[in-house]
This record gives sequence, structure tokens and C-alpha cells, in this order.
Amino acid sequence: MAATQPQHQQPQTFTVSYYTAADLPAIEEQLIEVYAEVYAAEAAKDSFFSVERFTDRLHRHVSGSRWGCALGTAEGAPIGYAYGFARNSSYQWGGLITPVPADLIAENDTRTFALCEVMVRQNWRGTGTAHTLHEELLSHRPEERSHLLVEEEHPRVRALYERWGYNAMGVMQPYDDGPRYTSMLRPIVL
Repeated sequence: MAATQPQHQQPQTFTVSYYTAADLPAIEEQLIEVYAEVYAAEAAKDSFFSVERFTDRLHRHVSGSRWGCALGTAEGAPIGYAYGFARNSSYQWGGLITPVPADLIAENDTRTFALCEVMVRQNWRGTGTAHTLHEELLSHRPEERSHLLVEEEHPRVRALYERWGYNAMGVMQPYDDGPRYTSMLRPIVL
């Protein structure tokens, strides 16, 4: 898939390609490169956001069911990506702070896609690139719904996800040393 930046910026075409867990060795370095740039300020202050911790989380996510990634590139360089995995019937929702109805978190092998990361490099922000990556990723998903977490300290990002069709379902803190997140859901197909 090819897309172009809006006219208010210098138009530049980028390509989005879809990858699975088997492809990780070919793209892992690019994912880490983008992460290191996007989270440099956070990583300098909090080890939770370090490249090492991200790499550990990435490997854990890739080991999940049906991992998929939409990676955007321009002129051969990565500009951003979105990735996640399918929750299976044995998945346990850890870190829930807000009580939610049991039927909301009951899983089977096709109910929920866990959207783990959506990120784009600075010069691609505000161009619709993140939305393009998100939608391309979801277009490959057989699950019923998508779930993501957004840091509570980022209300503008939460508002963006709400515009994309997500609704808050509660608060989570899946890692003891990590931030608190607003937990959000949306149907895969709107």
C-alpha cells in the first residue's frame, strides 16, 4: 500500500507493508530504531521506556498468537509502525484497576487483537501516517475488536484514538513499574 503526506507538508510517498512473527528478524532492527528515536526523552528519565525493556516486550508480544505489524517506509527508511497480537482463550487481563464486567474481558481465540504499539517519527506526525498504519494493520486482522492502552498523562493521544473509534473501558497498569493507562476498545470493522 502506498500513501502520500498531506499537501501542507512536503509531499512524500511512503509504503506500508504487513509482516508476521516469522518476519521479525528482517524488521526488528527497524522497529527498535524508530522506538529509540520516538521514546528517547522518556527513556532518559525512566528505565521502563529503555530500548532494552522495549525489546523484551517486543519479543514477548511476538511470541503471542498471530502477531502482525504494519511498517511504513519512505525511501527505504522506516517512518513508523503499528503492531500487536491476538489474545487467545487462556489470556488473563492483568493489571486491571477499574472493575469491568466479566463478559467484557472473556476471551476466545478470535475476539481481541491487542494493539501494542502505534508510533511514527517526529517529522511524520500530524500527517495521518499513524492512522494509515493503524488501519492497514487492522485490515489484516480476523479478530472482532481491537484493544489498546494509552498513558493517562496523554489526553491528546486518547482523544485521537477516540476519533478513530475507540472507547475507554477502564484503567490498567500491566507493569508494576510502568505508567497507568486508559484501556480502550473498538470493533475491528467500524
